[in-house]
Amino acid sequence: MPEPDFARHPVELFGHPYTNKGRVAQGHRARQHCPFLDAECKKPRKSEPHIKMGLCTVGYKPQFLADFKPVVICPHRFNTAEVFDDIANYYFPPDANSFTQWVPEVSIGLGGSIDYVLAKCNRANPTIIEDFVCVEFQAAGTTGTPWQAVLDFRQNRQLAGRNYKYGINWANEFAKTMMQQVYKKGMIVTSWNKRIVFVLQDVGMDYLRAGSYDITGLRQPPTPQDAIHFYTLRMNWDGRRRQWRLAPAGIYGSDLEGIRKILSGSASDEYITLDGFFANIRRRLHPA
Repeated sequence: MPEPDFARHPVELFGHPYTNKGRVAQGHRARQHCPFLDAECKKPRKSEPHIKMGLCTVGYKPQFLADFKPVVICPHRFNTAEVFDDIANYYFPPDANSFTQWVPEVSIGLGGSIDYVLAKCNRANPTIIEDFVCVEFQAAGTTGTPWQAVLDFRQNRQLAGRNYKYGINWANEFAKTMMQQVYKKGMIVTSWNKRIVFVLQDVGMDYLRAGSYDITGLRQPPTPQDAIHFYTLRMNWDGRRRQWRLAPAGIYGSDLEGIRKILSGSASDEYITLDGFFANIRRRLHPA
């Protein structure tokens, strides 16, 4: 089955493509069930918490990309066996003497909590943790609200149009919220000589690379000295299964200095000059 056509509207609702009207998909929507968590959806409508939005991904075409992409706006969309297995196999390849376990919501003290810790345990004595990697999931967020699209779909089992009034808050989610967490938690993990991994969609990294941020401290692939990793995922359409699936897109590494550069904004050679700033002051004082 070819990839469904989509524009600026919900792409996945309650874990299924908007084009899927099958019994399982309709059952999940009726029960407000998230198949990735195997539990009730955790994204409520703010004014009516008992009503769940059910939005996993929405269609969007940012200026830095040529086409519409399904943009993940719920971090639980990353909760798939493929994602967990790919991360585990990358950081701790299978061996005869150890095995891996995922541990959710682990306190990191002053840094809050870690979404997941991937622990490498000794097979002969499972109480021995030989190594670990901290893992955080970061999704995009919307400006405005896709609620009208959700309402249309709930009432008619289809969307009323192709362009709804919402945007993607790239700067807040990927340059502010995520990077502040990267720096705060990265300082703690770096002090242990361990690694922390931020899992995000490839479009989030595309935004950082296309924007006015100093990313000269990002390395691909990571070096052994990089304590901070960005594990990016792409959304691929699987025609046989009739669904989008996440697959590794690339891994970037950095250290605290590299994150400081991103948080500071542009590279210094892109700063406005002092003369240029004086000119801006004069224009404000004496507009033409």
